Amino acid sequence: MKRIEFSEANAKTKHPAKVVVAIVKDKNGKFNPITLEWYMKTSIKPPMFAISIGHTRYSYECIQQNRFFNLCFPSKEMIEATKLWGSKSGRDMDKLEIAGHDWFDGRLAKYPIIKDAKATFECQVITQVKSGDHTIFVGEVKYSWLDEEKEVQTVKDLM
Repeated sequence: MKRIEFSEANAKTKHPAKVVVAIVKDKNGKFNPITLEWYMKTSIKPPMFAISIGHTRYSYECIQQNRFFNLCFPSKEMIEATKLWGSKSGRDMDKLEIAGHDWFDGRLAKYPIIKDAKATFECQVITQVKSGDHTIFVGEVKYSWLDEEKEVQTVKDLM
């Protein structure tokens, strides 16, 4: 074992990791999906997830305005959409519409449930913590959706 820079060690240990998509809503009611690798379960009772979003991201503005997000575990059928949602800004386009996946309104705040996803968790933000150039948003899961036939996507699928 030898001592090396964080970036090198991180690059060699982070895969395969699952990716998620957080769907947020802007002040005008437009939904914006963002691909994230930084998320985690934080509680079983009540069920909670935490997501980390950079302060310069459009999704950061959106979640500050509307305190809900849907946490979507994309399926293998969603690889191209997941790439788009992680590489383009919702400031410039309607990423949900461009990706073309069918969806229906969720129950909590009517945020999209994408039909091709493996799973989706509808979350209400209950707290947030600033973490350097990101903020960690903790959401309590209010409703859960699952398609048992879909296979969940990993970061490796996007490479």
